[in-house]
Amino acid sequence: MIRQKISAAPSVRRLPSYLHVIRQVEKEGSEYISGTVIAGELNLEPIQVRKDMAITGIIGKPKKGYPVKALITAIEHFLGWDEVQDAVLVGVGNLGSALMGYTELRSHGLRMVAAFDINPEKAGSPVHGVPVYPVDSMDSAIRDLGVKLALLTVPNTEAQKSADILVGAGITAIWNFTKVKLKVPDEVIVEKEDISSGYAILRVMQRVKKNDIKNELP
Repeated sequence: MIRQKISAAPSVRRLPSYLHVIRQVEKEGSEYISGTVIAGELNLEPIQVRKDMAITGIIGKPKKGYPVKALITAIEHFLGWDEVQDAVLVGVGNLGSALMGYTELRSHGLRMVAAFDINPEKAGSPVHGVPVYPVDSMDSAIRDLGVKLALLTVPNTEAQKSADILVGAGITAIWNFTKVKLKVPDEVIVEKEDISSGYAILRVMQRVKKNDIKNELP
């Protein structure tokens, strides 16, 4: 089952976008939604949507589509968003603080129970209601809390050192917002979130679009 989910990673990445479209349809009062409608909203092929939906276990009805409420439940359950997942954050800088206050994560069941920072002045002052502790207490605090998920938003120079402490404390999944490719045991899952890469793609596409427009001008 784990291997199946890992191999379906591209589909998993699309499911939140599907969920947004489906919830909009629910607000409009519709009881069913077709894969064709979802595909049209997201510029995808209907067959791709049907394949993605299949991993959630839900089956649509011929000529009707998928029952909206059941589909929302199926996707949220597959993503694990219907359960509360405790997490800790390491690195209470601008990005870390923003993530701690990002309500979208809370609505998906991600509950930050503690944060850690190397700056002693930040310890003892909650950020968005999350208690902040000194980084040297990280190992013992994580063990006491029994948390298995961590968000890593430290400077790149501190990334691997912090990851080593997290793994040693029992963390089995790391959401890595640094540029460093972490070295961790095979049983530890790492998801790298590279914001600069996303921005790079956006800027290149802007330039390509601009040049295309220039070439089309008489």
